[in-house]
Amino acid sequence: MKTNQLEKINNLIKNVKQVIKSIPIRIKVASVILLIILIAIITISIIVTEENKQKYEIYDGTNLDEDKYPGYKELIDELQANHPNWTFTLLYTKLDWEEVIANEGHSDTRTSPLNLIPDSSKYPEDWRCSVCGDKTYDNGTWLCASDKAIRHQMDSRNLLNEDNIFQFLELKFTEGAQTVNGIKSLTEDSFLEGDSIAEALIQAGRNANVDAYFITSRLIQEQGRSGTTLSRGYEYNGMIVYNPFNINATGNSSEEILQNAAEYAYEQGWDSLEKALIGGVNFVRSGYIDVGQNTLYLQKFDVIGQDGELYSHQYMQNLLAPESEASNMKSIYEASDTVDANLNFIIPLYENMPEEVSK
Repeated sequence: MKTNQLEKINNLIKNVKQVIKSIPIRIKVASVILLIILIAIITISIIVTEENKQKYEIYDGTNLDEDKYPGYKELIDELQANHPNWTFTLLYTKLDWEEVIANEGHSDTRTSPLNLIPDSSKYPEDWRCSVCGDKTYDNGTWLCASDKAIRHQMDSRNLLNEDNIFQFLELKFTEGAQTVNGIKSLTEDSFLEGDSIAEALIQAGRNANVDAYFITSRLIQEQGRSGTTLSRGYEYNGMIVYNPFNINATGNSSEEILQNAAEYAYEQGWDSLEKALIGGVNFVRSGYIDVGQNTLYLQKFDVIGQDGELYSHQYMQNLLAPESEASNMKSIYEASDTVDANLNFIIPLYENMPEEVSK
């Protein structure tokens, strides 16, 4: 039994002893019996609750049950052999695999699916949801993803390879792993181009303990390489303001959205892109990383119960987004010659996984 479980039970017993001392002798016997029963019930409840809690465990090469989680160990060991500085953290989600797929798949109660794929012949026909069929979503170029497609993209064993592993990279700032030159290789010919911006992105990552390459990739994905009005600078109350993360960009019209975002930037004093980058990262961090969604995979698939909910808090609908973002992240690390830095990867494990990897 784990230490925290024992502490809870020991504290419970101490409290019960104090109660017993205050009970008159004539009713002590009956009370003791009832209290013993109560202790047993509460003890069982504590044990069950603790066992069902999600937990993280550093992989040491021996602490992965291959019967419960088939096919993982060999893949992780191969990656670790090729990259000795890498570490791997096992995330025991405590979620049943089939229940996860059922929750991520088609639902008649949702107006829009959690997972979409491009309407393209590039993808197999059976990657389209059989219920929605050819019905399009978003801007008319996206289709509801089938359970088969979701299984393939969510099965960690399909991602434990050199091409996809960065979907599991822990998005924390690692000194020396993210560099100014690495960022410049990604931001060339974009609105983020330049030494001062690259340095600001590194500083933003350092201040918030967030991977600076992730910040850079996400900004370009959201703003495009040319940027938008708020990332290029917008005049508000006589000040040119910047808000590249679109914080507080809400409203019922384009003008109202722009004004609200500009007002927020004005109140923060973001009169340069550098200031907006450093200030905005903390806001972005609190929305996902601080609630446990600290990898590209976990930002796409909300299988973390830290906020009390599952499946609903997902950054994007695009089922393939983690794959493309991970490819970009890996390219930046390779370009800056830091791919073999001290990086940590968080591997989600589900209960009742089939031995056969999802195709």
